[in-house]
Amino acid sequence: MNNLKTFILLLVLTGLLLAVGSIWGTSGIIVALVFSLIMNLGVYWFSDKIALSMARAKEVSRDEAPELHYIVEEQARLAGLPKPRVYIIENDSPNAFATGRSPKHAAVAVTTGITGILSRQELGGVIAHELAHIGNRDTLIMAVTAAIAGAITWIAIMARWSMLFGGFGGRGSGRQSPYGAIIAIGGLLVVAIVMPLAATLIRLAISRAREYQADATGARTSGTPWALADALEKLEAGAKRRPMKVNEATSHLFIVNPLSGRTIVSLFSTHPPIEERVRRLREMRLY
Repeated sequence: MNNLKTFILLLVLTGLLLAVGSIWGTSGIIVALVFSLIMNLGVYWFSDKIALSMARAKEVSRDEAPELHYIVEEQARLAGLPKPRVYIIENDSPNAFATGRSPKHAAVAVTTGITGILSRQELGGVIAHELAHIGNRDTLIMAVTAAIAGAITWIAIMARWSMLFGGFGGRGSGRQSPYGAIIAIGGLLVVAIVMPLAATLIRLAISRAREYQADATGARTSGTPWALADALEKLEAGAKRRPMKVNEATSHLFIVNPLSGRTIVSLFSTHPPIEERVRRLREMRLY
């Protein structure tokens, strides 16, 4: 169901991109698609390096973190995935995230704060969730989503400049009727203001759907949905006590919202409500 929802939302987002580009005709659609493709490729190839760098994550060897490596190896084996690189973030706020363009080029990062509050099984559930993101190709999905949403925002900025300098009407704008001008300006306002907001809401909805999917996949592969449910409750409480200072553009990567010390309207949240995630996990039947 979450996969279907993601597919439908991606189609809607792509439709928004084409609609926004169409205000400049066929050439506008082509420019929008090309710009989206360039952004997509850049995010796809470099998103892992950017995310790890922004989080100040440090890769650790087996000798430096033997228990963590063992848990990652165990969950990777259960999920049927290659073992990802292992990183630690020196931060008291308990959290974790995964990144990488494919299962063969992936990394899992956990904060130092997470190991102090979770049991071994609970940490295993968290790692299983992060590996699920890798196996479900969520990095690719969110890269495509971010690229399309970014292209819509970029075109919206162009539209606002067009409004400021009166370039929307084209060469025939001087002979345009008052009604035509009103319609044109109204359409431009929709592109400049409404479309970027709609794109943002769709991107956030896709992020929430992928979190539900990773919860379900991780719970199945680890075989301990209750452990992941317990971990989510502890991480949510810990993140509220010690919010993590991260760039909002990367907050969707983490298993719980690192900015959850702030009040966030659910519609504009990158993560589903913890209560709902926990409820679904506790109601899961593996057999």
